[in-house]
Amino acid sequence: MIITKGDHMKNNTFKLLILSISIILLLFLIVPILKMFTHSTWDIFYQSAQEKEVIDSIFLTLKASFVATLITIFLGIPLAYSLSRYKFPGKFIIESIINIPLIIPHTAAGIALLTVFGDQFIGGRFFSYLGISFTGNFAGIVIAMMFVSMPFLINESKEGFNKIDERYEKVARTLGASPFQSFFKIVLPMNKNHILSGALMMWARGISEFGAVLVLAYHPMTAPVLIYERFTSYGLKYSVPVAGIMIIITTIVFTLLKVIQKKDVIDD
Repeated sequence: MIITKGDHMKNNTFKLLILSISIILLLFLIVPILKMFTHSTWDIFYQSAQEKEVIDSIFLTLKASFVATLITIFLGIPLAYSLSRYKFPGKFIIESIINIPLIIPHTAAGIALLTVFGDQFIGGRFFSYLGISFTGNFAGIVIAMMFVSMPFLINESKEGFNKIDERYEKVARTLGASPFQSFFKIVLPMNKNHILSGALMMWARGISEFGAVLVLAYHPMTAPVLIYERFTSYGLKYSVPVAGIMIIITTIVFTLLKVIQKKDVIDD
């Protein structure tokens, strides 16, 4: 096939157009982030990073999202495995329900949780007998983060289980392994990268949650709520440094996630 000079010009024009459009979108993403770090003075940024309220809110955010992720690992992996391995009526409905938190407004998610786990409602009254209160407490932050971010872990884990050939389990069973042994010693280790990737995505999503947490547990303040509170009370000057710190933390988490995903591709 002969490539003419006209074909080269068309290819170059196409590449230039694609690159130009891509650069516009990248600038849309990058410029606001860079501007955030130049809007406030570094003195204010440094002072904010040393404030006890800021440090406490950041650690609270990381801790609550971590706890939410641990709970979902325990409860969500069996569900992901069931959706991957078993066929049953209404399966597609369950898969749709799992993804509802991804599409509904998160303030609506907070309201929904409040109608169940609020102090005056059945879930809140039940857990109050166990000494657990969700409204305005750490437990409320955890379930708010858990509700809106669990689809990431469940979907990624299910995708990993889908990639594992069922013959591995069948062979293990013929060699005398119980269903529990084949799951914990064969299937789960083979899916570790997907589970870890989903856990990191869930943790990162939980860190950024605002709407559901704001409704269910305004206090103690997580970092996103603190950013909002400082913006409404003091303006950009004192809210930007906290937002910048959170961007740095989430960037580190995302970078770690990409490294794990790259390793997963190599292993596969």
